[in-house]
Amino acid sequence: MPEGKAAVIGVVADLEAESAQLDTLVAGLDDAGWATPTPAPGWTIAHQIAHLAWTDEVAAVAATDPDRFGALLSEAASSVATYVDDAAEAGAAAPADEILAGWRAARDRLADALRAVPAGVKIPWFGPPMSAASMATARLMETWAHGLDVADALGVPVVPTDRIRSVAHIGVRTRDFAYIVNGRTPPAEPFHYALTAPSGEIWTWGPDDASNSVRGPALDFCFLVTQRRALADLALELTGPDAVEWSGIAQCFAGPPGPGREPRAS
Repeated sequence: MPEGKAAVIGVVADLEAESAQLDTLVAGLDDAGWATPTPAPGWTIAHQIAHLAWTDEVAAVAATDPDRFGALLSEAASSVATYVDDAAEAGAAAPADEILAGWRAARDRLADALRAVPAGVKIPWFGPPMSAASMATARLMETWAHGLDVADALGVPVVPTDRIRSVAHIGVRTRDFAYIVNGRTPPAEPFHYALTAPSGEIWTWGPDDASNSVRGPALDFCFLVTQRRALADLALELTGPDAVEWSGIAQCFAGPPGPGREPRAS
């Protein structure tokens, strides 16, 4: 099996597992449970799952029908600032069982579509086109991040797995994006990252002798780059002025700068 195809299959399997884990949190909720507010302002659990269902479905369309996706892209251009929120609001208005069934069907279609993308083919998207592996990685990141919002809303502790390596990888790859979206110039030199995985393995990126580095638990790094926890709540060791600056603007998701989260009460 070509290495590229193996990578796609591996990340898609992780995406399916991450989705299934979130599914177990919401499958038994009653209507009041689905209406539970989450840390995302104005979003209930219903909004979170409706958003994932919509995005997974759109990603599946992009991977299988570029012309149809092009039409969706044109539609989005007329309401860039509200397009995603409007879709979540519309989706959340459906009965809970329909939201859940729709998400399950959409994520199955997406998994099948990504596994079928020929090697070397790029999938169109709202930003730059992506490989099937990159699309699966991005969807895993978003599923994990929104799943964390659901877990927080329900008061359920996060049980991290090494699947978050994909989230960490996006966090590393989007360093310069975080600067650009905040109107700043990215540093010329790369950072070194040394993150401890939930399994205890050490994941590294960048040159060992870099003057700026980020070290600590991979989970905390993922909290930071998805803006699900405030820096003050995280056990990250930042060395160098550029790394310190980046930590205040870190963002691995598309769109304008996120507001971040307030520190948790001690």
